[in-house]
Amino acid sequence: MDRDSGPRMRVPEQRAPEKPGTAEALRFTVLGPVRAWRGSELLSSGSPQQRALLTALLLREGRTATAGELIDAFWGEDPPSQALATIRTYASRLRKILGQDTLVSESGGYAIRTDRGALDLTLAQDLAAEAEKARAAGDRCQARTLINKVLGLWDGEALASVPGPYADNQRTRLEEWRLQLTETRLDLDLEVGCHAEAVSELTALTAAHPLRERLRELLMVALYRSGRQAEALAVYADTRRLLAEELGVDPRPELAQLQQRILRADEELARPADEPAPAPAPLKPAQLPATVPDFTGRSAFVSELGSRLATAEGSVMAVSAVAGIGGVGKTTLAVHVAHQARRHFPDGQLYVDLQGAGARAAEPETVLGSFLRALGTADSAIPDTLDERAALYRSTLDGRRILILLDNAHDAAQIRPLLPGTPGCAALVTSRVRMVDLAGAHLVDLDVMSPEEALALFTRIVGAERVGAERDAALDVVAACGFLPLAIRIAASRLAARRTWTVSVLAAKLADERRRLDELQAGDLAVKATFELGYGQLEPAQARAFRLLGLADGPDISLAAAAALLNLDPHEAEDLLEALVDTSLVESAAPGRYRYHDLVRLYARACAERDEEAVERESALSRLLDFYLATAAGVYALERPGDRTVDHLEVTEYEGLSFTDHKRALDWLYAEAGCLLACVQQNRDAASVRRAVGLLLASKDLAESGANARQFESAATVVRDAAVDVGDPYAEARARTTLAQVHSMAGRFGEAEDEARRAMSLAPSVDDVWTHCNAPNELGIIAGYRNQQVEAEALLRQACTSFRADGNQAGEASALCNLSRVHLAMGRTDSAVKLAEEGVALYNRMGLTLRLANGRYALGLALARANRPEEAVGRLTEALSVFRESRQRLWEGMTLFRLAEVQLTAEQPAQAAALAEQALTVLLHIGGEWRRANVLTVLGQALHGIGQADRAQVCWREALSVFDQLKAPEGESVSLLLSSTRSPSEG
Repeated sequence: MDRDSGPRMRVPEQRAPEKPGTAEALRFTVLGPVRAWRGSELLSSGSPQQRALLTALLLREGRTATAGELIDAFWGEDPPSQALATIRTYASRLRKILGQDTLVSESGGYAIRTDRGALDLTLAQDLAAEAEKARAAGDRCQARTLINKVLGLWDGEALASVPGPYADNQRTRLEEWRLQLTETRLDLDLEVGCHAEAVSELTALTAAHPLRERLRELLMVALYRSGRQAEALAVYADTRRLLAEELGVDPRPELAQLQQRILRADEELARPADEPAPAPAPLKPAQLPATVPDFTGRSAFVSELGSRLATAEGSVMAVSAVAGIGGVGKTTLAVHVAHQARRHFPDGQLYVDLQGAGARAAEPETVLGSFLRALGTADSAIPDTLDERAALYRSTLDGRRILILLDNAHDAAQIRPLLPGTPGCAALVTSRVRMVDLAGAHLVDLDVMSPEEALALFTRIVGAERVGAERDAALDVVAACGFLPLAIRIAASRLAARRTWTVSVLAAKLADERRRLDELQAGDLAVKATFELGYGQLEPAQARAFRLLGLADGPDISLAAAAALLNLDPHEAEDLLEALVDTSLVESAAPGRYRYHDLVRLYARACAERDEEAVERESALSRLLDFYLATAAGVYALERPGDRTVDHLEVTEYEGLSFTDHKRALDWLYAEAGCLLACVQQNRDAASVRRAVGLLLASKDLAESGANARQFESAATVVRDAAVDVGDPYAEARARTTLAQVHSMAGRFGEAEDEARRAMSLAPSVDDVWTHCNAPNELGIIAGYRNQQVEAEALLRQACTSFRADGNQAGEASALCNLSRVHLAMGRTDSAVKLAEEGVALYNRMGLTLRLANGRYALGLALARANRPEEAVGRLTEALSVFRESRQRLWEGMTLFRLAEVQLTAEQPAQAAALAEQALTVLLHIGGEWRRANVLTVLGQALHGIGQADRAQVCWREALSVFDQLKAPEGESVSLLLSSTRSPSEG
């Protein structure tokens, strides 16, 4: 396979073979240029003819080559008269380089004596043999890794530039072996579920080797498993036509049988052979939380639930639902039973807290994504919709024995998509509500403990000696706790931590009816009494922290954020938080992160409403918002130096974290995404809505990267509505501009235009430089997408003027690059190139990285249109590297798409097809349908260029369907492609 024209292997970078031992050991490579090293020193191997001799001897792997054999290898049937003397001369020269002990003369010939590991070819052969053994043993992942290592030893064409008939024959042999290894690796890719990623490489390989049917077969399977059935069938049609035209034969029977299986939508073909799920070695999740060491009582329930779960080994898919009031011990019981039942579920256990008692119950779609990843499904293979995820989840569980613990469910509707669909699996559900509408479920109502069980639990925590001395007082304590396990655990833990207290002291404290009696008799009020017990034992500083931290929305909170909210030094905050963890009122989600049980959070907020002044509650949340805004602004400034957006954010009174390292800054942003966006949605009043909008602006990477895009859109929508409600046009204009960008990135240009025009209409009435700059810039981008180029140009020139007046060179550069794209659409290529170059020059002067990548992207587009493809590829490739490093998935996918366009224009359809396939994979769940249809259009053109006309038609028809649905003008050009390049299979 030619290095320049063939596909780029996804293998490690080539390295000279390493040999254990001294640094002076000789090493050789033939899987590329023929080279020799002594230690780290590259030796001169002389003329091409001298390298031909070295090649002939190395490929003999230590065996002697006679003079006659070497002459045949050099010259074939027409050697020169001085052939033998020439051979001896080359051998003498090589001996001086390699040493007499390495190149030896014997029996009238020559041999090279080295250790087996000194030659890259023998290393490759050994690794390939290990891979074959691993595959035979069923370890497909190890086999795939080993073959990747083998392929990584190649450095271009084997025996590059070595002359002679022997080298020609060996070069052909080695390249064929390389291709066979690639086929094997791709086969393994499909077996481990990497079908979507394999399509790009297979597309390029079939273009480079159009008559190789095995590659066509693998491509059909990869497309079928990627949900692209029509394209898979089109590959067969293309193959049959090509074989008939070139060789006058039909496809081999295996290919024809594969076509029939795809036509039948064969479910077995949709996953690897002999595998119940896409991965050859499915992950075995073990997500159950630890069971409590002092689990007490509940023996009847343990037996009942355990027996029920055991039936899953037979022909029944067991579902059990445990219901009860908060604090009654549902989760503790379920986790204990699940651990005891693990032996019945050897393929693993899944667990999720569905947060059903909180304001924001977990979305089934999100939970399914998490479960699928835990089961080994690649992100690229996880579909977008709830129904598709649920179907894939059930398929992945089919044939496996897995226990799913669904904790704290809101209702039956939330958990139905999460239930397995086949025997062998079981689900155990806990909820505050009784799930009578969950068909087929075994319902268990969990009540409070019996007095005996309650006393036993109390004794196990406090100690037999202390309880035995005051048994009556202990009975009073557990009775005051309403026999609720969580209340008993909290009371006992507090007593155990205070050695100076007696049980009677605790019983006397619980005798206060304001904290206990009435509340223990009615539903969830019993939970409040339980928490009141623990809360009443807190020191004043701990109680304040407990109350205020409960005010923050979000899945959890970091130590730094908690310190800001409490207005404390981080060390002081940590001491308080760890004390709250000790009392079981707060959980430690991970080192440096804390969270509330949802019921405890509700109780903490009730305490804050009761015990804190409104001004203190508002101040706490204000400090948290300040912390997030200041830190996010710092990350934004680090990623976009010179961008004056941060100068136009609201001033914060509380400082945030400071970063100097780009990776750590981005790590913080993505780790805090859920908390940041929850904070935005929580701050909807007139005093905080501007800062909430500012937090959105500062965390725009969350939207541009494709990560958390939906949550970002929800937050933007909430804060826009809040700005309208409080009558703040300043905040409203910023929110609408931001929301316009979100819609635009998702390909919803109609909604984007509506928001941007509303922002523009507000701009004259607000004294906001940011809006005056960014609203026309965003509307200009959208107008360009909607082919309203005259208006787009006017808007972007307006944005340029505003950015320039603000001294915002980064914004000006952005507007210039956007204007460049408008000029391209208007056919003004020279000015488009000039504008993009001006933008890049501005970015360069500021030393930017991420924004410079945006500039290079625009310049690459302009250079491509100016018929300067090599420069275009260079700029786009530079941009691609930065986008990947900055986790900008949307821009990564779009840059791959633009590179595909350039390669198509340069009449390199194979490379174009490979790049377009990569773009489809990256843009799978981001960028919207309009962008996907554009990629499909280019992919179809590339496929048509490599002779896969039927598959091209499939891509175009899918693209046309999208464009028609969106009423996009691009549909006309796709219709023209379809009509002018009719599929060969259609006659």
